[in-house]
Amino acid sequence: MVVQAQFRVLYGDTDAMGQAYYGNYLKWFEVGRAEWFRSFGTSYRELEGKGVYLPVVEAHCSYHRPAFYDDVLTIATSFRYAGPARLQFDYELSRNGDSLASGYTVHACVNSERKVLRPPEHLRAILDSSIS
Repeated sequence: MVVQAQFRVLYGDTDAMGQAYYGNYLKWFEVGRAEWFRSFGTSYRELEGKGVYLPVVEAHCSYHRPAFYDDVLTIATSFRYAGPARLQFDYELSRNGDSLASGYTVHACVNSERKVLRPPEHLRAILDSSIS
């Protein structure tokens, strides 16, 4: 299941030419991921409250076209398993249907002591429902 969210490029997200700074694209991927979880009725805060953490262990972004100050962007986010305790979120960032960037982040599923674990049942139910 693909979840879409929209946001506007802020002035502080740009350089002197009004073009979005490349590092912000990973921040925008996080916007997409947070909205993906919200669309399934949960949030990072709730996951962490249950002792589950999802640190990023890998990130990739391919830049196709620049974003500019005041653009309204759409981030489309989807999920797939990358291993027994690894979760991958894929992203497509666009403006008016034109692809600006695409990429992914891979997350380890860990407990509060940073011990790797398979996603617990409450998280696995969300993840599985998104790919069925």
